[in-house]
Amino acid sequence: MSEKFQLLNKLARKGSTFSFNEAQKISNLSTGSLKVLLYRMGKQGWVERIEKGKYLIIPLGTKKGRYTINEFVIGYEIVKNAVIAYWSALNYHGFTEQIPNTVFIQTTSRKKEPKIEIFGVRYRIVRITEKKFFALQKIWIDDAEVWITDPEKTIADCLDKPQYCGGIVEVAKALQNEDEIDLDKVIEYAIKMENSAILKRLGSLCDKLGIPVKVPRDYLAKGYPLLDPSIHRKGTSNRTWKIIENVDEKIIGTLE
Repeated sequence: MSEKFQLLNKLARKGSTFSFNEAQKISNLSTGSLKVLLYRMGKQGWVERIEKGKYLIIPLGTKKGRYTINEFVIGYEIVKNAVIAYWSALNYHGFTEQIPNTVFIQTTSRKKEPKIEIFGVRYRIVRITEKKFFALQKIWIDDAEVWITDPEKTIADCLDKPQYCGGIVEVAKALQNEDEIDLDKVIEYAIKMENSAILKRLGSLCDKLGIPVKVPRDYLAKGYPLLDPSIHRKGTSNRTWKIIENVDEKIIGTLE
């Protein structure tokens, strides 16, 4: 068996993606020799470079540029300490029928480019603090392990940053799946994230949707955040939830 196929065979046992360092450990080749080998393998259609230092093994029976692979797998490999989140997680958990044209990735790692495109797919990398990075759920896509925010953390994240889930209306739609969401856990997560705006948005939306929720008033800090920070600032002040409701109440109240 040639050196190329020996390397591919060993790498494939680990999954569909690999890093340059992983390939170097397995092959024991010098940096220069491995770069040449991977370049040739790319030209021959055996591997595809995802980004600098990260590669994808092209599935057998397909041609370079014509194969498909789950966007989550590539997204998870783009940055360290990554998790699929926001609108992408909202769709995965079945809380929205809208399929975002961008894959949203949450991370605590620094990344120079918050927006990148790979194989024609757009990725949005959102950096957060360590205190907001928790409640992760492992899923398997073919032979690849991927992490995603759990249902309640997904709701809390979207209330935290509605601009990354298509707006607050998408969160309202998600909350209508109340039988599948533990609202007490969403509240617990919001408190842990130390952002009272999450609780204010949750309370306001639940009131409009007729969903009973027990939000501890002690955690409602001063100040009036926007219900949806991704749109205009004009709105009415809701003194009950200490929030500026800048979304037409009819839009939320008539959701099916």
